[in-house]
Amino acid sequence: MPLMMLGKVLGVADPAKAAVEVTQWATKIGIEWGGKILGVIVLLIIAWMLGGWARRAVGRLLDRPQLDKTVGRFLGNLARWIVFGLAVIACLGFFGFNITSVAALVGAAGLTIGLALQGSLANLAAGIMLLVLRPFKIGDVVQLAGQIGKIDDIDLFNTKIDTGDNRRLIIPNGQIFGNTIENITHHAWRRCDVNVGTAYNGDLKVVRSVLRKAALSIVERDPAKDVDVVLQGLGTHSIEWTVRVWVPTASFMTCRDRLLETIKDELDRVGVSIPFPQMEVWFRNPVDVSRGA
Repeated sequence: MPLMMLGKVLGVADPAKAAVEVTQWATKIGIEWGGKILGVIVLLIIAWMLGGWARRAVGRLLDRPQLDKTVGRFLGNLARWIVFGLAVIACLGFFGFNITSVAALVGAAGLTIGLALQGSLANLAAGIMLLVLRPFKIGDVVQLAGQIGKIDDIDLFNTKIDTGDNRRLIIPNGQIFGNTIENITHHAWRRCDVNVGTAYNGDLKVVRSVLRKAALSIVERDPAKDVDVVLQGLGTHSIEWTVRVWVPTASFMTCRDRLLETIKDELDRVGVSIPFPQMEVWFRNPVDVSRGA
């Protein structure tokens, strides 16, 4: 009965002949598509293995002390998926798809996604450059995008810093890489500059000697570099000086605080005042104070 129904569907009167035609058709389809499916499976397996090899090769290539491991892992995985994606496109060609059209479709989709995620992609590109160039590392105190803090983590898309009052700031890498980066703790030593103004009635040689003595009292200073006491100018209300001392970066604020305190104490000891801005007002016409203004 099934053979008779099959013969009617195929328009063949003889059920046995219909069965033979169906068998031949199924065999042909099975051989044709089975071979393609088997080829696709083999190709995908080979592509997956080649992708793994490419990932390891990129990882070994970028396994350098000056490069962050995050970059190596990211680029290695990217190479693996590129190889696998090319294999998938090639597999579509086995089933009669136009590879050129598929590639154009993938390119158009990639362009659309890129336009939609251009901000994220810019942060990604900046993150890769930061990890490769390494202008700062975890633990450094830096000034990024107008914010000062200690580096806590560097990701591909953003950088996390902790401020001095223990606030966590997350800054997109695009804002960091496109602006000035100040690594405050990069060097072991920093020059501490303190500006001070003294009264005009003070002897310049005495003031210079006092300021130098205050600078030399900083025990943490770099003994290989001499202190500097520079006369900067004659201001409108005071003589302007700059005291320069090289101190360890780790104790910069402590040394600066102690230097300011010592300068004030030493100037008070020799009787040299630190003037503040004053204003003298002259009236064109005399004012009779007894009568009021």
